[in-house]
This record gives sequence, structure tokens and C-alpha cells, in this order.
Amino acid sequence: MPTLRGWSVSKLVPVILSGGAGTRLWPVSREAHPKPFMQLADGKSLLQKTFARAAGLKGVETIMTITNREYYFKTRDDCAAVKGVRSGIERAFLLEPVGRNTGPAVALGALWVREQFGEGAVMLVLCADHLIEDATAFEKTVGTAAELAGEAKLVTFGVIPAAADSAYGYIERGAAIGKTGAYEVARFVEKPSLELAEQYVASGRYYWNSGMFCFTAGAILAQLKAHAPSVLQGATACWEKIKAKKDDREATIELDAATFSALTEISIDYAVMEKSRDVAVVPGAFGWSDVGSWNAVSDLVRPDAKGNRVIGEAVLVDAENTFVRAEGRMVAAVGTRNLLIVDTPDAMLVADRDHSQDVKQVVKQLKLQEHESYKLHRTVIRPWGTYTVLEEGNRFKIKRIVVKPGGALSLQMHHHRSEHWVVVSGTAKVMNDDKEYSVNTNESTFIPAGHKHRLENPGKTDLVLIEVQSGEYLGEDDIVRFADQYGRK
Repeated sequence: MPTLRGWSVSKLVPVILSGGAGTRLWPVSREAHPKPFMQLADGKSLLQKTFARAAGLKGVETIMTITNREYYFKTRDDCAAVKGVRSGIERAFLLEPVGRNTGPAVALGALWVREQFGEGAVMLVLCADHLIEDATAFEKTVGTAAELAGEAKLVTFGVIPAAADSAYGYIERGAAIGKTGAYEVARFVEKPSLELAEQYVASGRYYWNSGMFCFTAGAILAQLKAHAPSVLQGATACWEKIKAKKDDREATIELDAATFSALTEISIDYAVMEKSRDVAVVPGAFGWSDVGSWNAVSDLVRPDAKGNRVIGEAVLVDAENTFVRAEGRMVAAVGTRNLLIVDTPDAMLVADRDHSQDVKQVVKQLKLQEHESYKLHRTVIRPWGTYTVLEEGNRFKIKRIVVKPGGALSLQMHHHRSEHWVVVSGTAKVMNDDKEYSVNTNESTFIPAGHKHRLENPGKTDLVLIEVQSGEYLGEDDIVRFADQYGRK
């Protein structure tokens, strides 16, 4: 029986929830490239940090990540790229066709854990977009939670507040549970006013609600049956229609779109945690942050003498308490006070620090305007690689396309545009109607509108090419797919 920091558990299975949009972190976080994929100053994404943290816990042999079907390939690649993970850890991915909040996600995760490891297996539910600085303290807290979970408790992690903050929900503790250092939960409190938050912190009885949980698969399924039977019934119906496959040390579970979409959209907090009488809170001080705003990102950077913080290249003149994140070009700020400046290749955010929580309103307005910057970056990640829009105008668009070794675009056709491909490096394997041929570096080929075509990289290094599109309509939805090795339709 594996042990975790001295606690005996039958099986510890981290379940990572990776689906948050992170609209308060626009323009870096966008709908097609959300917050968990956002890289911090060290070049690692929040998802990668979470996966590494889970893999570092003793006794862990399998990690499940629950994410949207559209994020699968990027999620898989991010997890596979994490260095220092001990060999033998299996990866599993449960793919949702649409978002239904954490209630259905946890229910389906529990059904999978029960099927694989039994009702007594302990689930450690983590969020992919959290940052934890003290891994040792976190592991110790997980040990306490795992022991309580083995006693049929639903355990939540309460973060000891560093200060009063109205951006977080709070947990009020009740009676102590023996000498474990944990407490019964008296109540959960929604995000309070700052005045109330100050009272909570001063009392010493309240913790920030981290959104992380620990329980056995059997316990959470029993509690779902008692408090949210419709969620469990819907999840069970969905589970009966799963499409699962396993390759090497990786399992992929794809959920039926129609059945899953019919599930109630509800958080596990509302569905179970706030109703159950078997909930415990384990307090912890492990350097937790949900990185929920640009102020939170700024706090991760060492300030200069005037409180300025910079990621990337920036020149600040007579500036105070200014945060700059620059991607790919120099940013200069003169005489600024209390500002957030986030610059990306196609969008820039300038905001007063006191309004960092309101950045999500920008995303709402962009959606209303149907401006694609709410969803896409200039460089768009695809299963086969990336494309970057270099320039576009009336009846033309120029892209830089990078295809990974072994990658292939779908067999497709466009009604309204033709394409001219110029290979910059590598060798392209091209299907153009009924012809198949190679295009080498410094060579080009032309794909007329209406031609069925496919681009592949048969080499061992990246294939880089420039694509020039021309036609009456150049939208990304002008694609008719006939076949795709990534299962896209």
C-alpha cells in the first residue's frame, strides 16, 4: 500500500480540472488558448506546473486531466513536455464536448476512478490554473486530506489568508477534528465585501476557498446521489456512451456530445459541498494563488525601488507601481502610475490596477462586436503545429505555417480561396487533387480553389512555409474536411 508523507492510502489519483476561460487575463488568455496554457516568467504554463506538482506527490501512478475536446492536443503536449517527471506515471484525459462546470466534471472523473481503481481510491481534485510555491507544505496538507478522505470525509483545502481580499470565497471553520489540524466546515461564504473580508480575516476562523478537494470516488458519488441525483444520473448515462482508447501509457476518454450537453451546468460546490454535513477543511499556507488577475500575475515578479514590475523588454521613465508584460517588442512607459500594461502581437491592454477584475468586461464587449481577438491570438495552435497571420487585406491573407514532424493538416477543400505555398525550411508532402508530390526548401506549389488537398511533414524537423491566400472570402470556416488524423470534423 503506497504512502503519502506517512499517511496510508489505498490509491491517490490527482484529477486536474483544466477548462477555465480566464477572461480577466485577456489578452494573453483567450477562448481558444485559455488561462491554463498561459506561460509565466519561467516559460512554464500553469497547467505544466500543476501536472508537475501532482506527479511529484508520493504514491501517484496515474494523473487524469479533464478538459475540453478542443484543448486536448495542446493539453497533451503541455503535459508530455513537463521535465523531471518520474517514469511510469500514466496520463489519462477525459474530453468534454462543452463546458458544464465542475459538478459534472467531478462526477465523471469519479466514475472513471471507481472503474479503474475501486471506490476506495482517493481523488485529489486540482485546478490547472493555480500556482503553489511551497511544494513541501502542499504535500503535507495533501497527506492530512488523504487520511480524512479515507474516513469518508469530503475535504476542501482552505488557504490561510495573507490579507483581506474580496476576490475570493471564504470557508468558516467549525469544530476541530481530533488532532489532525483539520476542522468541520461551518459554512461556505460567497465573495464578500472588503469590509466583511477584513472581519473574517481578523476573526481567525475563515480561510480562502481554494477550489481544491480530496475524497474517495465512492464518497463523492454517494454524496452526489444524495444531494444532486440529476447530476449523477446524467453523468452515469454519459459514462455508458464513452469512447475510450489507450495507447502506451496514455488513455483518452471522449464523452458523447448529446448526452453530456444535457447535463445540468453546476459547480461541485453548489451541487454537493455546500449541502453535505461530511465536509472538512484542511488549512494550509503553501503559497497559493489562483492567478486570477493581472495584479496577481504582477505579484509574482520582483519589483524595483518604485514598485514597477516587468516581464519582457520595457523602458520605464518616472513610473511608479506599473506592471508591464511585453511580448515580442519594446514597451516604453513614461510618467505612469498604478497601471497594468499587457502587450501582445495583436492586442494591448492598459488598465488601472484598481480595476484589474474588470478586464473580463473587455472580453464581453469584444464578443458582442464579434471581434476575433476575444478567441484567437495572431499565432493559433493546432494539433499539427501553428499558423501565424502575418498580414491581411482586401482579398488576400499571408500566413506563416509550422507543421510538427509527423504532423498533417486535414484532407480538405476551400470553396472561395486559392493558396500558394512557399517552403522556407523542411520538405512538404503535398496532395493536390489526384497528385501527390514533395515540395522542398525554396520551392513552391499552387492549390486552386475547389481542389481537395493535404499538407504533411514527413521529416524529423519542423516544416516551415509561407502561405498566400487569395479569394473573395478568407474566413477560417471556409474548410470542407474529408479526413483528419486528429478526429476533427
